[in-house]
Amino acid sequence: MRFTLREVEAAARERLDPVHYDYFAGGAGDEVTLRANEAAFERLALLPHVLRGTAKPELGVTLLGGRASMPVLIAPTAFHRLADPEGERATARAAAAAETIMMVSMASTVAVGDVAAAAPGARLWFQLFIQPDMAFTEALVRRAEAAGCGALVVTADSPVFGTRGRDERNGFRDLPDGLCCENMRDGDRVREIAFSPAVSWEHLDRLREITSLPVVLKGVLHPADARAALDHGVSALFVSNHGGRQLDTAPAAVDALPEIVDAVGGAVPVLLDGGVRRGTDVLKALALGADAVAVGRPVVWGLAADGERGARRVLGLLRAEVEEALTLCGLASVRDLEPGMVRRPW
Repeated sequence: MRFTLREVEAAARERLDPVHYDYFAGGAGDEVTLRANEAAFERLALLPHVLRGTAKPELGVTLLGGRASMPVLIAPTAFHRLADPEGERATARAAAAAETIMMVSMASTVAVGDVAAAAPGARLWFQLFIQPDMAFTEALVRRAEAAGCGALVVTADSPVFGTRGRDERNGFRDLPDGLCCENMRDGDRVREIAFSPAVSWEHLDRLREITSLPVVLKGVLHPADARAALDHGVSALFVSNHGGRQLDTAPAAVDALPEIVDAVGGAVPVLLDGGVRRGTDVLKALALGADAVAVGRPVVWGLAADGERGARRVLGLLRAEVEEALTLCGLASVRDLEPGMVRRPW
């Protein structure tokens, strides 16, 4: 039976504590950017080809030396155990079954090593907020390396924590008893994640000096920052506005994508998250130059609705929709998408 992601979200909302639903669903400020992420995809149209005589389309992509079975990855999202007791363990098993990449959040409620142990064979990347304490940042990197993570996803759009009205109104500040950001354990205590305006390109350079892992810079919206990132040796760029949870009225991710793609000129892979809710959204992003997209909230909705099985269903649904949309566009591979197939008719 096929379901839409909207239906999965509705099922998740019924099962989640309303405060926790608002945490996952909400955005910063008036949630203008949160809404814009999805609306921007709706304003784009796909222009299909016909009579191409294609076979079953090829969905696989290669990123940073490894392969994913489809161009849909799992974006880093915090606190999966608010959605399901197994939390990030269940998400990792779903990712492994789908043969795609899971980006484990620094704010995971399961330590990255335990996530890896729960899903042998899962391809994991580790999302990192560079901490002003570089010694602790290095300790986090070593944990990610020990867990077998294939890349560091450095979130750069959070010099401060964006104000989220739903959380303020609900008084949501602390995790329930028994849950914490497990990656932040430092001896006998659990550190708070530090957001600092002082974090700079110099910190990124220092990070690259202490690890051989490829660095994916996440949160890039300005073309000048994309060009600077190349000068600082990043291995991939991630076009993202943090799901509308940081700077409200920042542009929708897919609207910012073409300028970032032009700025890097194919020098590194470009990823995108924010507002992807259909297989057709995936095709639009890839046609505009993304190498892959990532989804965050939809996977959490699947997890909340039906645990690991629900997360698998979300990934399977997106796979089926991407395959169907490619076939209807007359394409044999995701590599055949091109900018001319996307129009802005309204």
